[in-house]
Amino acid sequence: MLDHLEKILIDEEKLIKRVKELGAQITEDYKDKDLFIIVILKGAVMFASDLIKEIKLPLAIDFMAVSSYGASTKSSGVVRIMKDLEEQIEGKDVLIVEDIVDTGLTLNYLFENLLSRKPRSLKVCCCLDKPSRRKAPVNVDYVGFNIPDEFVIGYGLDYAEKYRNLPFIGVLSKEAYAK
Repeated sequence: MLDHLEKILIDEEKLIKRVKELGAQITEDYKDKDLFIIVILKGAVMFASDLIKEIKLPLAIDFMAVSSYGASTKSSGVVRIMKDLEEQIEGKDVLIVEDIVDTGLTLNYLFENLLSRKPRSLKVCCCLDKPSRRKAPVNVDYVGFNIPDEFVIGYGLDYAEKYRNLPFIGVLSKEAYAK
């Protein structure tokens, strides 16, 4: 499985440390609020699972699945909601937990969609941010790491549904997807 790994970008130790820091900051920012976390499937599951353990507050969780990649290494720009929320978010303090913000097209669409549901507040936390690829304006309130424009895998991130189980963030070699 590691044959297609070009390099490790963020090791497991750095991930754990940063997730603890984010959890502490979110705990402080949301004390005395009605925190509702929306985990974006599938990529954010590992990050969200670790992050939620570090948030020392009562909170509720729901899941959404959105797609703009498919089996590609580039966002198509066409966003589809594959799974919607089961809970209402009106009047709640909502935090979207996302794996990576790339072009911003998916997050921009998702943010507008969720804003129309009248939450009290709506913020975004992402594990990885790739600001150099931004095509749509998005505000990310909590960022784990800013990364360069490379195709990353691991810690929930995939290429064609593989590599999600790596405990670190790695760069996929071009040979793996240039077929």
